[in-house]
Amino acid sequence: MNESGTGINNELQQLRADLARSQQQVADMAAAQEEFLRAVSHDLRAPLRHVTSYGTLVREVLGDLPPEVVQGAEVQEALGFLATMDQSARRMGLMIDGLQALVRASRAPLRLQPVPLADAIAEARTTLAPAEVGRAVEWRVAADLPTLQADPVLLQELLVQLLGNALKFTRPVAQPCITVAADAASTGQVAFTVQDNGVGFDPARAGGLFGVFQRLHREAEFEGVGTGLALCRAIAQRHGATVAATAAPGAGCTVRVVWPVADGAAPAPGAL
Repeated sequence: MNESGTGINNELQQLRADLARSQQQVADMAAAQEEFLRAVSHDLRAPLRHVTSYGTLVREVLGDLPPEVVQGAEVQEALGFLATMDQSARRMGLMIDGLQALVRASRAPLRLQPVPLADAIAEARTTLAPAEVGRAVEWRVAADLPTLQADPVLLQELLVQLLGNALKFTRPVAQPCITVAADAASTGQVAFTVQDNGVGFDPARAGGLFGVFQRLHREAEFEGVGTGLALCRAIAQRHGATVAATAAPGAGCTVRVVWPVADGAAPAPGAL
């Protein structure tokens, strides 16, 4: 082999070594992130349990006081404090649940298979049926929805979050309507949209929409801790897909998901 060929081989070997080091660093960072989130989630559970259980004990102690004392302003104020404390502890528990869901979605083995989107939508609607009780929601689900190459469990989580949000944010609307349709996409991709006629949101505040614990509405108006769309983004990224949302106040919201047609090289596990 001449000197030029030897030099090229050396450069290729160096590039392979650099790539292997980079991949190992990414894997190490992902593992460290997962371990950190697991430790935080586990270690925060114990003090939360103490807060909620001791709050219950304090209420019982106060309840044993004479009725005229229990009805006093000071005890009633204390009971109000306890209610706020309990509500905050439960909210923190939901936030921890959200973090754990993100870890699971980011690290679970990806078992890709063809999944007809129409079937997955029907399954998600069955899961969300309790949220429709007493409501007349109009569903417009297109007949030409694509088949996605996806992990069926993760895709189901993504759809439950997207359709669940559409149901939640159309609650104040007199005639709620949710549309799922196929959408034009670039070569090598398919796309679909979930559109609702709900309360929408201010697009000027949409920058962190898919971030963890990001909320665009007050908790008093709509429940949730702001992890659902972050979970959708994590699941989409695992599949090499993208998800984006557009909306306007009082004019509903449209979420567009763009999915690779075939294998769809996914980012390294753990990437959020």
